[in-house]
Amino acid sequence: MSGRMDEPGAGGILAGVVEPHDIRKSFHDDLDDITTRLVGMAAVVTETIPRATETLLAIDLAEAQAIIDDDDILDSLMLELEEACYRVLALQQPMAGDMRAIVAAIRMVSEIERSGDLAVNIAKATRRLYGITITPRLRGLIASMGEEATRLYRLAIQAYAEADAPMAAALDDLDDRLDSLHRDYIAEIFAAHDEECLTLQEGVQLALIGRYYERIGDHAVNIGERVRYMVTGWMPEQKGAARAAQRSAGAVDGP
Repeated sequence: MSGRMDEPGAGGILAGVVEPHDIRKSFHDDLDDITTRLVGMAAVVTETIPRATETLLAIDLAEAQAIIDDDDILDSLMLELEEACYRVLALQQPMAGDMRAIVAAIRMVSEIERSGDLAVNIAKATRRLYGITITPRLRGLIASMGEEATRLYRLAIQAYAEADAPMAAALDDLDDRLDSLHRDYIAEIFAAHDEECLTLQEGVQLALIGRYYERIGDHAVNIGERVRYMVTGWMPEQKGAARAAQRSAGAVDGP
């Protein structure tokens, strides 16, 4: 019992000691792996958006079903990545910027998965529009919305991969282009209905497609906000929370 720690009998104890720099290296290896996997997951969505657009415009039912089936792969990637993030949080207990990186990744996984669901919804719409003639103007706007949604998504993931806060911040303004296309698209649906080129039900189905693209753009902007938080600690202003705080302050101050 009087043996010193540097004696041969203590070698097993010393061999099990993990140095702080080893812990940090392990964490950053895990974080690099999460980043790589998240970018890969986002790349699947980025590729699916134009694929779904082409499928819709061609009314390709077989390809639409293939896109729907492929969504199971994205769901599996999401679950695996979330589990990896939670494991790092539990085992590494990161602080400050490292904590922000993991929290941001968890939030972005959800944004990416929902974006994938929206691309699948576009593919599903192909079946509902089977036999319907889409006017050239509407076809052009669908193609433009698809291109813009893809561009926004690609920039959002690039901002994350490069930890580029200014690029991430620019996404909100860049999304205005997609919003403008969406407004033009809805106006054109009304015009086509007035000209009896579309029934009311067909117009509703087409309007939903525009909403899917618009929401994909919103998710790209949300990813940008997560990147800004990760890099700088900036939190987006929540108008509802601000109003609640003002009401609470008013209640405390009294009349």
